[in-house]
Amino acid sequence: MLAEPFVHPALFYRGDREYVAATTEFVRAGLALGEPVAVAVPAANLALIEAGLGDDAKSVLLLNMQEAGRNPGRIIPAVLREFADRHPGHHVRIIGEPIWPGRTDPEYGAAAQHEALINLSFTGRRVTILCPYDAVRLAPEVIDEAARTHPVLRDVTREWPSADYAPELVISGHNRALEEPAEFVSLRFDRTNLSAARGLAARRAAEMGFSGDRLDDVRLTVAELGANSLDHGGGSGTIRVWAEGARLVCEVSDSGHITDPLVGRRPVDPRQAGSRGLLIVNLLSDLVRIHSRAGATTIRAYFDVPK
Repeated sequence: MLAEPFVHPALFYRGDREYVAATTEFVRAGLALGEPVAVAVPAANLALIEAGLGDDAKSVLLLNMQEAGRNPGRIIPAVLREFADRHPGHHVRIIGEPIWPGRTDPEYGAAAQHEALINLSFTGRRVTILCPYDAVRLAPEVIDEAARTHPVLRDVTREWPSADYAPELVISGHNRALEEPAEFVSLRFDRTNLSAARGLAARRAAEMGFSGDRLDDVRLTVAELGANSLDHGGGSGTIRVWAEGARLVCEVSDSGHITDPLVGRRPVDPRQAGSRGLLIVNLLSDLVRIHSRAGATTIRAYFDVPK
């Protein structure tokens, strides 16, 4: 029986020295084999890796995960798959660090689900994705959950199989009811007034300082969420809009049920006709949270207020 070609280890590191040693060794091993290599980590860690690699950094795609992976829901289609799909016929090597100290609780839930969904997205692919975890600064429960989303665990001295590997538990565990906002404006919509739902979100966004392309992103996101409700959520839905700290939140709920855990995370050929639905929502939003069960789905799209 052939071994699974996809490898997804979590790296538990303590301090900058361990981080640089383990990540640069991983990168250089790939370069020595002629493998395409990408590194997507937070800005400070990206600088450490780049400095540690020296001239070898020129042979690696370097991405700031705080920008590319601001919304964990777009990491698979716009970072990992985008890079891997550009190199058919090659074994591809990627460092991806989607969870770092400072992620908010809503962001962490989405990032943990992302880590679990990587396994579904890449099964059978010739890809190795190493995911670093700061074992000092991250909460113990985050480290524990990493053992459920990664079949292989390692530190700077050894590697071992995870006895707790159960990604489906992480996917379902973070599919829970979202906290209720204190204040919001809302509208019930159907095919006769979807434009009013877009207008409601756009007015609140404009009041919060959104303009130009970013205001258009809000409108398009609500249009896609509304279209999903019309087509897959019973033909109608409810939009609620509010400010949450320095973010605009647009929530659409309906009577549909999302059963595909990778919905919105598969790249789509731009030549293919039809709506991009949740993929567009993931690509445009700064965070997306979903709670779905039989007969009810709620999707929240968060947008950082422009500086």
